[in-house]
Amino acid sequence: MTMTTGERIRRLREERGLTQDRLAGKLGVSFQAVSSWERDEYLPSLENLIQLAEILDVSTSAILEERTYSFETKQAIYDWTHMKTFVKTTSKVLGLTDTSRALAFALKAHEDQKRKKSDIPYICHPLTVACHALALGVRKDEVVAACLLHDVIEDCGITAEELPVSDRTKEIVLLLTHEKEDGENRDRLMKEYYGKLARDPDAALVKCLDRCNNLTTMAWGLSRERICRMIRETEEYFPALMKTVKNTPEYNDAAWLIQYHMDSMLDIFKRLL
Repeated sequence: MTMTTGERIRRLREERGLTQDRLAGKLGVSFQAVSSWERDEYLPSLENLIQLAEILDVSTSAILEERTYSFETKQAIYDWTHMKTFVKTTSKVLGLTDTSRALAFALKAHEDQKRKKSDIPYICHPLTVACHALALGVRKDEVVAACLLHDVIEDCGITAEELPVSDRTKEIVLLLTHEKEDGENRDRLMKEYYGKLARDPDAALVKCLDRCNNLTTMAWGLSRERICRMIRETEEYFPALMKTVKNTPEYNDAAWLIQYHMDSMLDIFKRLL
């Protein structure tokens, strides 16, 4: 059955648990205005439409245009237990001792954590980053281990001294860990953070793999505003990281595929937004 614009506004509002009064308050209009939109007596002004899309976290076209299709989506592409087995087996076969220790430590550290806005175990993220590295032919023990541990200091209240890995792996993880930024010092901290990463090929590689996975999952984990910020941040800071990765002979083949993955995801989101 075809839905009117008013019916779509009402459906989107109700799906987000908003009353007409609450939505009106967020928009700075009367609840009668919202009611008139939902009864199709009037269309929102362009300014109100843009605000409405931001509050409901959809595109303006999702409000104005009838969808004639629907798709099933997945939050997790691979079962995290299968990835765990792959990393465990591969680290044993290749003799990656840091990776083996890092796997056990990361599983425990992220045990009760979930990915943002989902029921997906958080460990799915570092496992995906590690599997991505291994699939690209990366065999440096410290790098794969850092893929598994890159969030434990920042998100789990763990210090570098507690990590059961080599000093080099700890160094990479510390480089990947950054302070929580606020509005006043965010730009300075981000420039310092990415500047240090760009001077270390191993850390730059892990960060690029991390960003690939975060770009892939941001559609269901982030608001439209946060997605736009992620796109801008990626375009500003990651070219320098990718240059470092490309200029490292052992990562030359992996660099092309990482760049393709990153650029493809950015282009898709920019077109859809």
